[in-house]
Amino acid sequence: MTTAWLVLAAGDNRKHGGNGGYDDVPSEHYSWDSSVPHHAELAVGDVIAVWDKVSLLGVSVIEAIDTGEAEKDIYRCPSCGKSDFQPRKTLRPKYVCLKCQAAFDVPVPGTKPVTTYRSHHAVAWVDLPGLLDGAELRVLCDKPRTQHSLRSMRWERLRDAVAAAGGSTLPDIADEAHRVITGGHRRVVVRARVGQAAFRRQLLETYGSACAFTGPAPAAALEAAHLYSYAASGEHHSNGGLLLRRDIHRLFDLGVIAVHPVRLTADVAEQARQFPAYAALHDAPLMVPVRDRQRLWLLAHWDMHRADVPANGIPRQDNPAEAATA
Repeated sequence: MTTAWLVLAAGDNRKHGGNGGYDDVPSEHYSWDSSVPHHAELAVGDVIAVWDKVSLLGVSVIEAIDTGEAEKDIYRCPSCGKSDFQPRKTLRPKYVCLKCQAAFDVPVPGTKPVTTYRSHHAVAWVDLPGLLDGAELRVLCDKPRTQHSLRSMRWERLRDAVAAAGGSTLPDIADEAHRVITGGHRRVVVRARVGQAAFRRQLLETYGSACAFTGPAPAAALEAAHLYSYAASGEHHSNGGLLLRRDIHRLFDLGVIAVHPVRLTADVAEQARQFPAYAALHDAPLMVPVRDRQRLWLLAHWDMHRADVPANGIPRQDNPAEAATA
């Protein structure tokens, strides 16, 4: 019997205020940690149904689960020290504690060590936005009244409910469950980007749903790109990033795409200009404004990946003497 899980990807609409959230892309990966009930029970080959607290987003099969260690950002009520609080829509102070009922504007920040988990499930993903609403999904769970983010459910009941609602392609996913990679969890040595979800939310508030190179795009297609080396600093700097479409983010990290720090135009490496979509970006201006400190980070990125072409356009010389007589 195939095991299935209903997992909550509330994103920016989540009510809980005690942590910074997770950097999820529902059609590709889902993240959680050891503070979540049932955290260690999900396994490769399980069906995963992702919802947003309102309705179903889609269904897939877990191909792999990466695990790691991280320090998780947490926020606590200043009165009782608990993390069970949520924002209020209109009343002030902004937050109310669900444990002691205290109201406050500023939670107390902190961290705690956690084991991190990230499922990968892009291969078998079936997009089913809104096909089942929250009430219909809850009754399919083994414990319909639970409030947990990870809820076990019967695959057969989910399959039948989706089929009844018109999702005729879903039954094939049962066969896919037998073709995914087996072996359970795999350990990966990574440095988790603590606070990445909050960093992305800040960028969305600043720039809206727009890629810095290509312009307006669905929020689900945009990633928070650091303009500096996060791995080296371990910090999310204010104004230290831009929103980039997923493919653009990868090319930016590799230096295939850079930003001219003076003209603030895209510079696309020759090997990528053979593709029309990327060739069209070459020499095009950025679609969003940048601040002075961002210019400095863009200059450092340019110097790293365009070492022979400085920002003033004069090619560097390997021999200083030659440069002096040129």
